[in-house]
Amino acid sequence: MKIVVTGAAGLVGQNLILRLKQHGHSAIVGIDKHKANTARLRELHPDIEVVEADLAETGGWEDALKGCDVLVHNHAQIGALTYEPFHRNNIVASQKVLAVARSYGVPYTVHMSSSVVYSRAHDFYTESKKAQEKIVLDCGIPACVLRPTLMFGWFDRKHLGWLARFMQRSPVFPIPGNGRYVRQPLFVGDFCEVIVSAIERPRPHECYNISGQSKIDYIDLIREVRSTSGGQAAIVKIPYSLFRVLLETYAKLDANPPFTSKQLKALITPDVFEVIDWPGIFGVRATPLPDALRQTFQDTVYSKIVLEF
Repeated sequence: MKIVVTGAAGLVGQNLILRLKQHGHSAIVGIDKHKANTARLRELHPDIEVVEADLAETGGWEDALKGCDVLVHNHAQIGALTYEPFHRNNIVASQKVLAVARSYGVPYTVHMSSSVVYSRAHDFYTESKKAQEKIVLDCGIPACVLRPTLMFGWFDRKHLGWLARFMQRSPVFPIPGNGRYVRQPLFVGDFCEVIVSAIERPRPHECYNISGQSKIDYIDLIREVRSTSGGQAAIVKIPYSLFRVLLETYAKLDANPPFTSKQLKALITPDVFEVIDWPGIFGVRATPLPDALRQTFQDTVYSKIVLEF
């Protein structure tokens, strides 16, 4: 079985390729445009084909889809200050890669959507992910759509991984408002087992909400991350308005900030996502949150690898 993974050098892609190999898959092609992280993927997996390419542009990457049995449609823009990167990477790149996949007769795709398609938030990420999912469902290739909540695990450069590293460097960790907004963090290792199951036992024309099994307030999650990762920062609550001003000021100094004011607004949006029996449906074990955090931050090999932002 030839499996092509887009967005292969990011959080999900790096973890998925590890899991695919553990399940005995070897005909794997990973495609990603991030130069440094793609190089790291190639270094970790010299036995698979790795293609560095921007899927929003026509180039040599198209041939990778010849003979593809399963396309794992995984690439996505998560954060940016303007809409253009979201449009380019979540919409234009998806249209191009799916058109090529259709032309080569790829029979099946597993699409990484997001729980935000049901969020009350209205931001660039949410709207572009809604559009991306529709593109997949309308493209003519039978698809299994998976909608995960906020993920964490090895190779996490933008979410809890970045926050943990911040807490190790800074004496203070600011929390907007009272911190009492519910999160449903999903261990990426579990999510990748769901993806492998959807590859090996195809589920075309089906959509699943893959939410974290634990509901936890953001401030309590941050405390757990601090404890597990060895951070020493003091957790300090600050007014939401001040937090937003600080983010907007930082964005003037950094063209690619790790956290934006729009993401702040999404953070406090009171979303609670459906929890289905995805462990039973896909035949995987849900890792308890404390165990997942320990795996994430205390593994002797993969927790030490930090991807570029």
